[in-house]
Amino acid sequence: YVPEFDDGSDLFDHIAMNAVDVKAELNAQEISNVLWAFATVNKSHAVLFEAMGDQIVAFEHLGDFKHPQDFSNTLWAYAKAGVNHPKLFQKVANYIVESKSLDR
Repeated sequence: YVPEFDDGSDLFDHIAMNAVDVKAELNAQEISNVLWAFATVNKSHAVLFEAMGDQIVAFEHLGDFKHPQDFSNTLWAYAKAGVNHPKLFQKVANYIVESKSLDR
């Protein structure tokens, strides 16, 4: 059960918009967790996924992803939600190739 509101939105819509509002304050793991949670319940929220992808792309470096699982959860969430974010995927691919490893 997901609570719905009179304006047609639901609880996930409100969580998504709050996350978008504070995206600059979220670290890599928090972004990964939010995206994973939405994908796990089959909730593809275009604005959320676009904003979180843009935030990751804006990171100076992807070393903020402390664990390989943060990468895998993030990329899995995009795949599961059916959301394409080419700039995000390119940045992650470049990071992996340049570092030759996800495990520092």
